[in-house]
Amino acid sequence: MGQRIAYWVSTSIVAAMMTFSAVIYLSGSPAAVEGFTHLGYPQHLRIILGIAKLGGAIVLIVPGVRLLKEWAYVGFTFAWIVASVAHYLSGDGIRSVTPVVLLVFLIVSYLTRPSSRRLAVSAASA
Repeated sequence: MGQRIAYWVSTSIVAAMMTFSAVIYLSGSPAAVEGFTHLGYPQHLRIILGIAKLGGAIVLIVPGVRLLKEWAYVGFTFAWIVASVAHYLSGDGIRSVTPVVLLVFLIVSYLTRPSSRRLAVSAASA
């Protein structure tokens, strides 16, 4: 029961944060535009990341699509490691820790996910 609660709490936090972030990115919020400019990233990357974050959030919540879930976990992991490094190198201080905190929630989600949400491994590939 505790594992199930940990899964849903962590997954819900990740999905909610990514949905919120996607809306901010895709709406062209001045804070998002300025943030990407500050980091030296082009604005079209903001749109691509907004679409990817929204898609990843949806995939983590919906049942089925096990392979896509694995890709969502990998994509968020990569994006947050890069974001943390980018903020650190831009001198953003404590702001560079935020992606790491989200990464911890993602790891909890990944490790506690039920077998129905795991990619099945065949005996031949193991």
